[in-house]
Amino acid sequence: MSHNGKYGSETPDSEVEPRAVRRHYTTEYKLRILDEIDHATEPGEIGAILRREGLYSQIISKWRQQRARGGLDGLQPQKRGPRANLEAAEVARLKRENQRLRQKLRKAELIIEVQKKVSQILGLEEDELNSSRKSRD
Repeated sequence: MSHNGKYGSETPDSEVEPRAVRRHYTTEYKLRILDEIDHATEPGEIGAILRREGLYSQIISKWRQQRARGGLDGLQPQKRGPRANLEAAEVARLKRENQRLRQKLRKAELIIEVQKKVSQILGLEEDELNSSRKSRD
């Protein structure tokens, strides 16, 4: 701790602890390491490669699975976080659209009902309305 003479109080050290940085591997690097491990024949050779590169056997297993699933594409760095569920998003969009169209239909039905009641109040029959429409055309 350091001492601040002007105010007579002690302040804590401002040193920040280092934060671990996630390693990122290129596709070429992954393929080179997998090839080197696949060609290792001597006992302990794979362990020596892992120690030299600072890797764990678990990551090699993951890279092998990725390679088996998609060749070079399977070895591309993967995006972190939950995978986007495109079908769920599409279903949600369609539900919103369905709700919007239902509301629009209700409004249209209400307008039609009002028009029918107005025509009844004015004493217009449907035949009169149809004939007046034909005469306008």
